[in-house]
Amino acid sequence: MSGTHEHTVLAVDDEPDLAELYRVYLAEAYDVRIATGGEEALSKMDDSVEVVLLDRRMPDMTGHEVLAQMRAAGYDARIAMLTAVEPDVDIIDMPFDDYKTKPVTKEDILTLVEVLLHRANFDERSQEFFALASKKAALEASGATDSEEYEDLIKQMEAVRIEVDDALDRLSARDAFVEVPGSVP
Repeated sequence: MSGTHEHTVLAVDDEPDLAELYRVYLAEAYDVRIATGGEEALSKMDDSVEVVLLDRRMPDMTGHEVLAQMRAAGYDARIAMLTAVEPDVDIIDMPFDDYKTKPVTKEDILTLVEVLLHRANFDERSQEFFALASKKAALEASGATDSEEYEDLIKQMEAVRIEVDDALDRLSARDAFVEVPGSVP
């Protein structure tokens, strides 16, 4: 089954039926690996995996532990926490790209993977901005906005947004002076 699609997704959930459901949802468009625990997820992870859908609460290793090990190993996959755990300010320092609370639909999963693959084309700071925006949205959806950590997240997001905007402005200014080959003056 491997190698039939352009992109590879690893779906990790300790409920085997749910992991299999994610495979069914995604199999038409992606190569899908499933794992039902943290150790198994780490054993199925390699540089070809571009998106990881990661449950947060699992018995052998938490999603946070799996996430930390994947990042420590240098994997550059886009990682979404896909969990029944309502987000709180503890998510702010977790190095994931998106956060979705279960239950999720087939459309939710397909859209999430598509968005994460699209974000992978952006520069590091833009990816950081989107990850921060996802954390902000998750916290707002759960009502966890009355904290110093949330306020710090807003400030961090604004600082990164300014950097991204400045970089885009510099690129636009530079590109305005680049002559396009074959163009008529």
